[in-house]
Amino acid sequence: MRSSLIPLVITGAFWGWGSVIFAAQGIRPNDSQRCLLPASGRFAQGVSGKPGIGSEPAAAPLQAPSAAETQPLTKQQLLELVVAHLPIQRIEELLRDRGIDFQIDDDYVSALRRAGANDPLLTIVREASAKTAGILVETSPNAQVFLDGNLRGQADAHGVLEFRAKLGAHALKVSLAGKKDFEQSVDVLEKQSTRVEATLADLAGSVRLKAPAGAAIWLDDSSRGTIDSSGELVLTGISPGAHLLRVTARGKVDGLRSINVFADLETEVQVELADGVRVNPQDTLSYVWIAPGTFMMGCSPGDNDCADPEKPAHQVTLHKAYWIGQTEVTVGAYKRFVEAEKAKMPPAAPKLNRGWKNDNLPMVDVIWNEANQYCAWAGGRLPTEAEWEYAARGGSPQARYGDLSATAWSKDNAENQTHAVAAKLPNGYGLYDTLGNVWEWVNDWYDPNFYQSGAAQDPAGPATGQEKVLRGGSWIVDPKLLRVSDRYSIKPDARSDYFGFRCVWEPKTP
Repeated sequence: MRSSLIPLVITGAFWGWGSVIFAAQGIRPNDSQRCLLPASGRFAQGVSGKPGIGSEPAAAPLQAPSAAETQPLTKQQLLELVVAHLPIQRIEELLRDRGIDFQIDDDYVSALRRAGANDPLLTIVREASAKTAGILVETSPNAQVFLDGNLRGQADAHGVLEFRAKLGAHALKVSLAGKKDFEQSVDVLEKQSTRVEATLADLAGSVRLKAPAGAAIWLDDSSRGTIDSSGELVLTGISPGAHLLRVTARGKVDGLRSINVFADLETEVQVELADGVRVNPQDTLSYVWIAPGTFMMGCSPGDNDCADPEKPAHQVTLHKAYWIGQTEVTVGAYKRFVEAEKAKMPPAAPKLNRGWKNDNLPMVDVIWNEANQYCAWAGGRLPTEAEWEYAARGGSPQARYGDLSATAWSKDNAENQTHAVAAKLPNGYGLYDTLGNVWEWVNDWYDPNFYQSGAAQDPAGPATGQEKVLRGGSWIVDPKLLRVSDRYSIKPDARSDYFGFRCVWEPKTP
């Protein structure tokens, strides 16, 4: 009965072990009509060793074996070869060429014996088992595992796949949709299992950003370039997930938002930047947006006029953006405060503005507390010394942000009088008169040695003191004092025709 079944297996469509037998005869499965013909062209023998039926001379050369015909034999395939009574030398060739993907145990040996395997064949099988070893792959669940280009299986729900391979070097690849392929060379060694941890990284995504031309782009606090003339910039190689995007442009409020990037996809983001100058409806003055940043505070490079309280120069980071007065507080704005709060003007108007008639001149003769009260009414506060200097520099590291005669009123050009605000050129941030015209009260108590403390993160000055700090110089001082790092101090109840102020505004919405 057994011999009568063999031709049916060979010529039928049972691919589980029929394809293995075809490969053993040196042919491809699609050559089944000449399955008993060896490549040499001689008459072939059937799988039982007897003369084949319908044998004929060989035709054209056969195709190379497929991937399925080069993978190690499974338990079922080897068992079916034995059941089919393939000649022992052909089984030996297959075992030598392809190996097996399992470990031989006593139960399997018994199954082979029942199928008809004799001791010589069992010896060959045991030797083949000794020439393979296990590979344990730990990866993402359901990932496909390839060895030397051949699929060896799919990781289970725990991300584990274990199989056997011939000893020696192999190319391992692990793939999963939405993940970057893992590829690695592995050496399979005798009598030991090879463990591979194949971590699959998410495929990178990209962002197509549309924003005003020239705007600077930051992603997670890392500079990523500027928007070109087309109004676009494509950011590539971004890991999937949430990222913080910041778009900055001079004269505009920073665009800050969280964006989600998806694996192997392009995300389109459009950012419109609000105007960086706004009118405060309370005091009707204009305020300029100052973005967070880091700068060198204190004595500027190459400045030989620095005094000891300006030293040492030290790096300061301001983490919070703020709005600061584009000009010094004017007489007209202070009059609105007095009227709204039922407050009083200073005891006497300066000689240069008798009766407080000129509303465009900077407000002077206010003590520190009066200036502080005005800023609170306007919806803000006095700037810290660090905030003032950062804004006053206008993005320049130098002692002055431009030609002094064009940017500031000093003893040399003021003609012994205060001048209307915004009559000179602004600094790089669009602020007027941060040098000259009038000294400006700031929030900090004065300590001549404070810079030596090295306070570098949002410094607010000493907790207590006897004098308050003024900055920027005035129209009556020597030009060498008109430097953004210069520090002046006086008791907070002092009044002077040379003292004014500007405020930091803290609106409830940007």
